Amino acid sequence: MFGFIYMKILLKNATIINEKSSFHNQKLDLLLENGILARIDSKIEIEVDKVIELKDLHVSTGWFDPNVSFGEPGFEERETLENGLLTASKSGFTHVLLNPNTDPILSSHSDVSFLIRNTGAYTTKLHVSSALSKNSEGKQMAPLYDMHKAGSCAFGDFNLPISNPNLLRVALDYIQGFDGIIQAYPIDNSLNNNGVINEGIVSTNLGLKGIPYISETAPLSRDLQLLEYTKGKLHIPYLSSAHSVKLIKKAKEKGLNVSCSVGIAHLLYTDNELLDFNPNYKILPPLRSIEDQKALREGLLDGTIDMVTSLHQPINPELKDLDFVNSMPGSIGLEAVFKVLQNQFPLEKVISFLTRGKNRFGIEERNFELGSSADLTLFTPFGSSTLDYDEIYSSSKNCMFVGNPTKGAVYGCIRKDKMQLNTK
Repeated sequence: MFGFIYMKILLKNATIINEKSSFHNQKLDLLLENGILARIDSKIEIEVDKVIELKDLHVSTGWFDPNVSFGEPGFEERETLENGLLTASKSGFTHVLLNPNTDPILSSHSDVSFLIRNTGAYTTKLHVSSALSKNSEGKQMAPLYDMHKAGSCAFGDFNLPISNPNLLRVALDYIQGFDGIIQAYPIDNSLNNNGVINEGIVSTNLGLKGIPYISETAPLSRDLQLLEYTKGKLHIPYLSSAHSVKLIKKAKEKGLNVSCSVGIAHLLYTDNELLDFNPNYKILPPLRSIEDQKALREGLLDGTIDMVTSLHQPINPELKDLDFVNSMPGSIGLEAVFKVLQNQFPLEKVISFLTRGKNRFGIEERNFELGSSADLTLFTPFGSSTLDYDEIYSSSKNCMFVGNPTKGAVYGCIRKDKMQLNTK
């Protein structure tokens, strides 16, 4: 249930993909002892508990997703913690950052410590982003330092606007005392005006109310000004527009302590996908124009955008399988990330996207240093297919990537002395 535990594991003929390591692009054997990377050599002959020898085996440092929703506690019908973390490990992720959209909302020391204490046995490490305001009501700042002591590594009110700018200003000041990081979601509900897709030619042709890009850039611009004033530390969980990329680029040129993510859906698709009203393509922020998609890709490649996310959000059928307008926005994506990205970017770029960003949230990055704790993802970059529902491990099946072309496969991952393999 929690992943297999072995004392000694030997990975045979594994091609290492890590541009920061001297072993990059070499096919080698790796020996793990008691969760530690003990030896890397051209050939290792030793008695072990488990030998892993798989077709075209490649290995990188463990993958990280900074924006994941499950359900438990409160919405177990969408996804339990157990199955959510199993899905993550089968998809190659050794670390995920959980959003606080639970019931109760994660806004206390006990909320955070309960989750961390009860998920330590899984292969995938659960990191917690807790609420910025008490119960995410946007009124009173949550006990950030207490939640930090409990293990929370970020603070933000999931998918909610910060209507009171002074709350963000005070929080950006306060977290500097313990090197915390605030997550600000670039949403303005007044400018959204109950829109359901990107405001543009497609929304006009379909007769649907649109969400303009300014509903993202207006709050983003304000929050970056507050960051410049306070000298705090800010992460933007997602960008969807070309104008947002420009704002982040200018902020970084000023030396502001800001980072950001982009959803893989926004790298792969545009609002043209909505022409057949498939509710699985209805997400927040919405899929936008081809010009936005191009700018997001360029921003990711040049480093303006720091990391990628699946925007994984399970939704139960009675809320998702409705007509497009009334369907709840969101799509799962953990299972698809690697295989769909490989259709768009070279392997080394894909691995870079999936492994960078850990340090931003205080997660130690390991680049195949001997003596370090094992933190590895196992995969093959070869083989083409299409994503099938049989490959969806999540309890909820609201996945926009089903039926899309894929490349490669994930074999599993290893973290410390825990391992999850998708093959026998």
